[in-house]
Amino acid sequence: MAETESTTTAQYSATAETEPHQTQAQSQIDETAAKLNNLTLRIWPPTQRTRDAVINRLVETLFSQSVLSKRYGTIPEDEASSLAKSIEGEAFSVAGAAFSPDDDGIEILQMYSKEISKRMLDTVKSRAATGAAADAPSATEAANGEEVSSSSVKAEA
Repeated sequence: MAETESTTTAQYSATAETEPHQTQAQSQIDETAAKLNNLTLRIWPPTQRTRDAVINRLVETLFSQSVLSKRYGTIPEDEASSLAKSIEGEAFSVAGAAFSPDDDGIEILQMYSKEISKRMLDTVKSRAATGAAADAPSATEAANGEEVSSSSVKAEA
């Protein structure tokens, strides 16, 4: 019987010691859950650091060799920098105008990204078209024979 009492006392003692720890752990869990319930994740508007990273990536895409530059040509770095700032600023304005405080910002961020892509493509296309028009001889020059093609020069040589 003495063994039973000492075992019961030991179990009671162990339970009494773990109850405060369990209660404390549970209160920490409850406190953390309450904080997480009040936490809202907003991804719009992006930070200035993020916007600067977008601009830097645009400059890199416009200035260096890329799939886009292979088709439409590269743009000098100083011009690419000003174009990138303009593209990002316009896209930010368009997306910002559509933002609602009730939104978490995901749809607006997608709109911002699409606007940047669209404006970048429009910019390089219009620049390539302007460059191609300036390089091509006018109909009058071609009719008067003022423009000599490289193939006719090779044929004469």
